[in-house]
Amino acid sequence: MIEIFYKKDGQMMVSQSETDFATIPYDDIVWIDLFSPSGEEKRATESYLGTTIQNRAQAEEIEISSRFSETEKAIFANTSFLIPGPDEYTEETVSFILTDNILTTLRESPLRSFTDLQRRLIAFPKIYHSGHIVFLGILEQRIDLDADMVELVSKEINQYNRKVSVGEDISEEFLIDINLLQENTMLIRENIIDKQRVISSILKSSNYPKEYQSRLNVLLKDISSLINHTDFGFERLEYLQNTVLGIINLDQNKIMKVFTLVSLMLMPPTLIASFFGMNVSFGWFGTSAWSWILALVLMVISTLVVFWVFKSRKMF
Repeated sequence: MIEIFYKKDGQMMVSQSETDFATIPYDDIVWIDLFSPSGEEKRATESYLGTTIQNRAQAEEIEISSRFSETEKAIFANTSFLIPGPDEYTEETVSFILTDNILTTLRESPLRSFTDLQRRLIAFPKIYHSGHIVFLGILEQRIDLDADMVELVSKEINQYNRKVSVGEDISEEFLIDINLLQENTMLIRENIIDKQRVISSILKSSNYPKEYQSRLNVLLKDISSLINHTDFGFERLEYLQNTVLGIINLDQNKIMKVFTLVSLMLMPPTLIASFFGMNVSFGWFGTSAWSWILALVLMVISTLVVFWVFKSRKMF
């Protein structure tokens, strides 16, 4: 699908056909959004702009030369947008091409930051009068959403922390949830750093208007604060994970301590029972009814003595 946003009589108009390139003046176009475009839509856009649009494989390269590049006529920038899921986040690579005052975007999934900005574009056409401002608007919307995800992760960390504080049952599933939260935090941090690299590269570009450098610098400051927040969140998760592991070790030690004490308390009675159970005749210890009572009394006394020793030394 293709959406062409262009100015006409002070309003922002939208076209969804590549054939309209022939009737729309070049200087009136602000934004060309390619959402899972067909081959014809992509080729028509390339022909209209006079430049080549990167394919998905090129856009997903991790090298900085592939994430950002420029020519005398165009700026190419690729970055990843996170899509929140019920359990984990997925990444969607978005390509930005700036030619003159026209922004062209290429994506394969619906993104909230794009949808929100498209509504604002229609409502406030005078604000978004060039592709450079649209580009800044998309980044600002995206960074706001990243901040919301960081805040959401922070709330989840607080919830897990409260569970540990109130002494809720801690199981293997609890540790798996913490590990998943750590993975999501690292993914958010990497995604934010990716935008930081792109914006830093644009600031160095001679093709990007200098009048927007202040807004780019504000975005970099916002990104830096988000990175610090994710670092703090990850440290909290590590501390929480260590706390949970410590609690699990303490519980296991208590269980082993109980087994050890029970074993030690049963050792003297076992020794007495083994002694009197030998197939040996004791002249002083006959087979009367009092014999087994005496053995039983000795076993109970030995057990109580061991219990008293451990109790007096506060070993349990």
